[in-house]
Amino acid sequence: MNTRQYEYILAVAELKNFSLAAEKCFISQSTLSTMIGRFEEEIDINIFDRKTKPVTITKEGEEIIAQLKVINKEISNLKDIAQSIKGELVGNLEIGVIPTIAPYLLPEFLNNFVKKYPNMNFTVSEMTTETILDLLEKRELDIGILAIPIGNKNLKEIPLYNEPFVLYDCTENPQKKEVTLEDIDFNKFWLLEEGHCLNTQVDTICNGQTCEVKENVNFDFKAGSIESLKRFVKMNNGITLLPSLSCLNFLPRDRKNLINFKEPIPVRTVGLAVHNHFRKMNLLQELKHDIQEKINPLIKSDKNEFVVRPLNS
Repeated sequence: MNTRQYEYILAVAELKNFSLAAEKCFISQSTLSTMIGRFEEEIDINIFDRKTKPVTITKEGEEIIAQLKVINKEISNLKDIAQSIKGELVGNLEIGVIPTIAPYLLPEFLNNFVKKYPNMNFTVSEMTTETILDLLEKRELDIGILAIPIGNKNLKEIPLYNEPFVLYDCTENPQKKEVTLEDIDFNKFWLLEEGHCLNTQVDTICNGQTCEVKENVNFDFKAGSIESLKRFVKMNNGITLLPSLSCLNFLPRDRKNLINFKEPIPVRTVGLAVHNHFRKMNLLQELKHDIQEKINPLIKSDKNEFVVRPLNS
């Protein structure tokens, strides 16, 4: 057995095609098939059913592949440790960011950050909190950027900043200066669709009143993104809560509809999450530094705050 065989098997498992797997691994299909065949002979188990199209994984093969993924990740960690000892940073890094953070945070720091590491390949993807946590636990994702705390014993959390919520009031008679929860007219309140942790946080802030049936409205709307939510609220003279970074690009005529909360101000804590076995700690600290350097001057506050948890416990 050797690590190349692991790589070839995992490529076929991913692509369900020997030819495509060979292209991905930059070898001929015959060599790939031979190497996988030798591995199967050595363990006396058929990992793939080659008679089906696309190629399928046998029941026994599923267990083998699950273990190979673990072994492959450990080999990667071993390389990371060696690189860290030598002061080198090379290879791939996959980052997952929740959609209510990505469009407002990434443009502030990402380009300058990746330029510091020319020998690394970065993949940054938007994904839900649930997906990030699942992939981090499986060690198929390196870093998550999301709302914390999440309370997973297998993951390490690194707080970045507290982001205040603000009221976006587009009614005909918007509230003035500062508001409390009691000032909000929930008959005109709209929010993101379920599945976003921001939905849970806003509903928590509002003590579940966002679910109340609206008067004189014969439809409901659950926005899939903050940008859709902002446009819908504006068009329908509604109300919602927004994280403050999402409001930085507001035009002056729209900023008049943004109203701060009286103390204590509701905030969400945005942070990094990695598996406990994550090894590129110097890079993680550099990522934390770069984000805080850019974001803290934009939202730092000396007012009393209370953190709204992203997940129902």
